Amino acid sequence: MKKLIALLAIISLLACVQRVQAQDEEPMDTTEMLVSEDSTVFVADSAMAALDAELGDPDAEAAEEGGGLHKQLKRKFIEGSAGFMSLVALALVLGLAFCIERIIYLTLSEVDTRKLMRDVDAKLQQNDTEGAKDLCRNTRGPVASICYQGLLHIKEPLEQIDRQLTNFGTVQISKMEKGCTWIRLFIAVAPSLGFLGTVIGMVMAFDRIQTAGDISPTIVAAGMKVALITTIFGIIVAIVLQFFYNYILSKIEHLTSQMEEGAIILMDSITQLKMRNNG
Repeated sequence: MKKLIALLAIISLLACVQRVQAQDEEPMDTTEMLVSEDSTVFVADSAMAALDAELGDPDAEAAEEGGGLHKQLKRKFIEGSAGFMSLVALALVLGLAFCIERIIYLTLSEVDTRKLMRDVDAKLQQNDTEGAKDLCRNTRGPVASICYQGLLHIKEPLEQIDRQLTNFGTVQISKMEKGCTWIRLFIAVAPSLGFLGTVIGMVMAFDRIQTAGDISPTIVAAGMKVALITTIFGIIVAIVLQFFYNYILSKIEHLTSQMEEGAIILMDSITQLKMRNNG
């Protein structure tokens, strides 16, 4: 219907324009000219208004959608009982704080392992053990730390050095996993708080039914709304934290593989150094 109105308005506009052009050759009264121009403007405005109504205003729709999501989240947060929703939000904030801290720590711990091991091997090739120690001491990360630990026991037998590297590697992995226990706790707590809100919402609904003595959708709606909203937000928080936690685990696995690679290369370099010195 709106498309038909817009089409008719455009046709009327074209007809008025042709009429004005045809009457330009004949003398026209000033009043008739003004009426014709006003009619043309009115029809043009009508056509534009019909087209706007049909197509809509993209900017207004985008602004409405952008503000709508924020308003909906705020309204749902309030409707979900401030007490339980605040606990779920607190679990999200604390969990993200631990995740960000671990991500920063693990990112700063990453180094170019192959370049570091080439430099260490070059120092050992020159029998410069102290220079290799200084290089590892001045390099951040668990790979450099485990190499430094092995160089400290370079005069001991190879079996003893390998045992020291294994033990120290376990300590470094424990340091990298520090705080992950809290992240797992918040991943488990967030949906649990949501389920607790669900149970309490159901109890509220049954209490209202008992008080009213009647089962009515209006009576049950409030309690059911609290139950469902808290559960949804709790699950969302758990999903968000789980993504960050898996990313942290991937970085820990990457650093662990770099430590193992560095330990193997270091043992080969120390073995060659001992063979040269004994020969």
